Amino acid sequence: MTSTGNAVTEIDAGQRFAFGENWSRFLELVDEGRIHAAQRSLEAKLGPLTGQTFLDVGCGSGLFSLAARRLGARVVSFDFDPASVACAAELRRRYCPDDDEWQVEQGSVLDATYLAGLGTFDVVYSWGVLHHTGDMWSAVANVAGLVAPGGQLFVAIYNDQGRSSRNWRRVKELYVRSGPAGKKVIEWAARAKLAHERWDISGAIYRTVRRLPRPRRDAGRARGMDARRDLIDWIGGFPFEVAKPEEIFDFYREQGFELTQLTTCGGGIGCNEFVFRRTANAQR
Repeated sequence: MTSTGNAVTEIDAGQRFAFGENWSRFLELVDEGRIHAAQRSLEAKLGPLTGQTFLDVGCGSGLFSLAARRLGARVVSFDFDPASVACAAELRRRYCPDDDEWQVEQGSVLDATYLAGLGTFDVVYSWGVLHHTGDMWSAVANVAGLVAPGGQLFVAIYNDQGRSSRNWRRVKELYVRSGPAGKKVIEWAARAKLAHERWDISGAIYRTVRRLPRPRRDAGRARGMDARRDLIDWIGGFPFEVAKPEEIFDFYREQGFELTQLTTCGGGIGCNEFVFRRTANAQR
């Protein structure tokens, strides 16, 4: 997968999950309650954002771009998937029409030429995105250069669970390569596991899913997200890579960043959240 690839082509070829399509359904649920929850979650991690520049890398629905703008930041949002870009643009239209301090663009975190034109930001935010690019470690490296000296980097990366993570990768890859009927079967099997259904469901898909760890039911609730849309993302989110917390910590420390906050998923399924601050001697 290249940095200049076409998201629609990759989705049609069964190489990529349709993240934007999933987010477009989430937009039906966005209301003031969800927006305020997203604002609270950002402030809890990053502190006041008034007057700061905020880059939302892989903006998805645009909810957290909107939250950052509500908190007084000047926002640039971009995503590789044009449907996700459309979602963020729609939220901007609804809540911040004619706002010249929130830009929404299409771009890739793997495209060095595009990133070079963005400059640096007080806050770079990328929650649950870099591990879906197809080249996670390049993406992890690329966002570092977007953080201004003294600025903050907030990333969330899927936890490496070894064999379980490898099994999940197989399920996700199968999902994106399946037709509508196959996707429904996989969704049903995953929901059966989530609901603790105990009867014997025949088929390799359910036997695979049944052995995998369950996501927390409340995952994302405090951030203003939606359990159903998160479940579809969890089943289908491909490409899919993972990292141990110490790998992310060590990487950014070597780049001259210091860790200011860490929230892990306790060794289970989900994302580990990291907030780093760029020191004066950080590499460019």
